[in-house]
Amino acid sequence: MLEDHLLIILSLLFVTSMLALVSERIRVSYPILLVLAGLLISFIPGVPAIKMKPDIIFVIFLPPLLYSAAWYTSWTDFWRLRRPIGLLAFGLVIFTATSVAFFSHWLIPDFSLALGFLLGGIISPPDAVAASSAFQRLKVPKQVVSILEGESLINDASSLIVFRFALAAIFTGQFAFSDAVGSFFKVVIFGVLIGLAIAHIVYAIHRFLPTTPGIDIALTLISPYLMYLAAEHFHGSGVLAVVSGGLFLSFRSSDIFSYNSRLQSVTVWNVIVFLLNGVVFILIGLQLPGVIQGIGKYSIMECIYFAVAISLLTIIVRIIWVFAAAYFPLFNRRNANRQGPRDWKTVFVVGWSGMRGVVSLASALTLPLTLSDGNDFPYRSLILFITFVVILFTLILQGLSLPVLLKFLKLEVKDDDAVQEAEIRYKLAIAVTTYLETHHQDQIASNPVFRRVKERYDRVAELAGEDMEGNASSLEIIKTNEDMLVRIIDVRREVLKQMLQKKEFSDELIRAKQRELDLEEASVRK
Repeated sequence: MLEDHLLIILSLLFVTSMLALVSERIRVSYPILLVLAGLLISFIPGVPAIKMKPDIIFVIFLPPLLYSAAWYTSWTDFWRLRRPIGLLAFGLVIFTATSVAFFSHWLIPDFSLALGFLLGGIISPPDAVAASSAFQRLKVPKQVVSILEGESLINDASSLIVFRFALAAIFTGQFAFSDAVGSFFKVVIFGVLIGLAIAHIVYAIHRFLPTTPGIDIALTLISPYLMYLAAEHFHGSGVLAVVSGGLFLSFRSSDIFSYNSRLQSVTVWNVIVFLLNGVVFILIGLQLPGVIQGIGKYSIMECIYFAVAISLLTIIVRIIWVFAAAYFPLFNRRNANRQGPRDWKTVFVVGWSGMRGVVSLASALTLPLTLSDGNDFPYRSLILFITFVVILFTLILQGLSLPVLLKFLKLEVKDDDAVQEAEIRYKLAIAVTTYLETHHQDQIASNPVFRRVKERYDRVAELAGEDMEGNASSLEIIKTNEDMLVRIIDVRREVLKQMLQKKEFSDELIRAKQRELDLEEASVRK
């Protein structure tokens, strides 16, 4: 039994890796390809049925994925754009859940309003990975990416809270708005406080104890689980605990990690996040046959009609809300530097980027089989089916159409990274030359090594100053210089390869030099 489960897991990991290679080749966002592949695999005769337990998603998959997303989120951008992010992560989730509740109550016979809010809470949050992977190869304004990443960090928490309140209303048969509002803020505040408390403890361990790179990486892997489980135990939001703790530790990472820990942790986390994301999306596709089998009351065509109508509603509702948040005065009473995008093209891209994903399906799978009186949970299979179709519909329609949409809209993207990078190089070089002139003036005059270092950084500052002009010609020069540096690295790498084959020098020394070239290339490439 253990061997069978292990074989299935390894097979999923292998298929995920191969499909990711295919997605790179055909330039399609890999979550879309993985969901479709899982769907096709599930209908192959002889393939064992794989049932995804929601506890596995929430406890095993969700904490590290949220932690990684929080770690790579700019706190400066997150705080600067907190207003549009909050309007999407909280306002839009509640607006979507309410719209879905009343629409599904009207559309589906005998579908109660409480069940509508339950369905709305399940399908209201867009998926972080789906959006970020869709934008990975596309030229999109950074403001759009920052808003979508910030939204996806905290919208899971608000949707899960709506889901819990609706589920409680179904079981108890009553709903008190005042109690719900109080519980909402309690869950949010408890989650944030617990996440920050654990993050401070982890920070102190990293900062004041003699850790090694291996221990540092182990602690980063353990931390999100501690935050999530502790918050859930005390009835707070595990999602917000992981996000708040991850943002805090990310902001403080330069104080607590050595260069070696940072280099190694990036590699480890990239692999873990890739595998977790890949397995989750392929598992989504594998769930459909089991979902279809339990529908029962309605025909498959009726279910598809309900699901597609609700999918279109979620897309329309998001677009309406995003435009209202951008232009309606009620949402924009403060100064402009805190606002989201105002150009209608950019606003539309934000509105169109609402692909659903794993949290929605995991929430649907947590629905109990029976009520407290022993009766079957009403419309459970239908809710599961609608959730699956909403995920599939939004991933395929919106995910595949984003490149075409961006090409049609011709968004103006200001690419000033090269100029900013040159300014950073300039300031660093000036700092070095100032330090040498202040503390080592005698050595510069008498020691050739000090003199060459001083001359080198003088030249770096001079070249960076030329690049900081930022016009088209200087940007082209920067690109040409980068290409030249990469080719030089390739030449040196080829020489080391020949040395390794001829066994002229120690393998250990050659591999150390190869590592140096890898780091050098990473610093050159953007």
